[in-house]
Amino acid sequence: MKIQRFKDLGYTTIFNPKTGFFARVEDSGQPEPFWAPHGPELMDIAITNWCDKGCAFCYRSSDKSGYHMAVSDYEKLIEQAADMGVYQVALGGGNPNQHPQFIDILRITHEAGIVPNYTTNGRGLTFPILQASSKYCGAVAVSAYKPYDETTHAIESLLKADVKVNVHFVVDAVSVETAIRWLEQPPSFLSGINALVFLNYKPMGRKIFERKLLRNSELQQRFFEVATSSSTPFKIGFDACCVSGLFGRVNVNSSSVDACDAARFSLFVAEDMRVYPCSFQRGLHAGEQITDATSLKDIWLNSDNFDQFRKYFSSDTCGGCLHKANCKNGCPIFEDLVVCGQR
Repeated sequence: MKIQRFKDLGYTTIFNPKTGFFARVEDSGQPEPFWAPHGPELMDIAITNWCDKGCAFCYRSSDKSGYHMAVSDYEKLIEQAADMGVYQVALGGGNPNQHPQFIDILRITHEAGIVPNYTTNGRGLTFPILQASSKYCGAVAVSAYKPYDETTHAIESLLKADVKVNVHFVVDAVSVETAIRWLEQPPSFLSGINALVFLNYKPMGRKIFERKLLRNSELQQRFFEVATSSSTPFKIGFDACCVSGLFGRVNVNSSSVDACDAARFSLFVAEDMRVYPCSFQRGLHAGEQITDATSLKDIWLNSDNFDQFRKYFSSDTCGGCLHKANCKNGCPIFEDLVVCGQR
């Protein structure tokens, strides 16, 4: 167990690197912390924008021309992350495990005392990478894409290598019917996974007109009802962009729902070492560049961009909504993702 005590802020964090258990525990009589001035607890890092799949709905428009983060840059980044008390990183892309030095990246992260996790499209899971994943990673997420043959193979390969597997499923107005079907009658290839995590579709990337946002419909209502009442053999999770959809539609325990952590307890670093509160802001904002003169901590503490995110989450955007304490006004980037009915 890793424990960090922040006496001046009135809380303690607890993290179990083996199980992934994490908790913020407030001192008696102290409020829940709004953000962590000492630094993020989690970092989302795109170590590459290279991918040979070229999915039309990729929010980062990744393809074979994608750029790999230099390992020397990654080492500097992880050293700074460790100094700030980061517990774990989510490595993404592109397809991160196809970075030519991916195993080195996993090892460097582990040796810095940080737990690496990554998301894969299923390609490039060689035997050495499967071994390294088992040795170093907390969990690996497999993105679920039709026709699900590569998804199935990736799940089977990772489970065989004794890796904890989550499955990421992007929910939109089209895929929601499949999501409901999977919840009611889970396909056999999901057997043995740790969790099925639903990600709300974001309107960005290639050909966004070909997919539709999941907004205020009978199917949306049905999805959240089934997802929160389903008795599947695995856990069900949602990304922060789904949070507003839970409130006002189903009965959920507010203690099990977290608002968006961007700029509060997490951040995103792109393959060119530019830093953002959230990965979905990439392409919409210039971000801040990590340099010899500007550290990750400088950006965390002094960036106007990060400050604007924090101001949004603490604002009265949603007025007197009863769920504001848990939802914190929803997404600061895409207003259409706020689907609780308050806006």
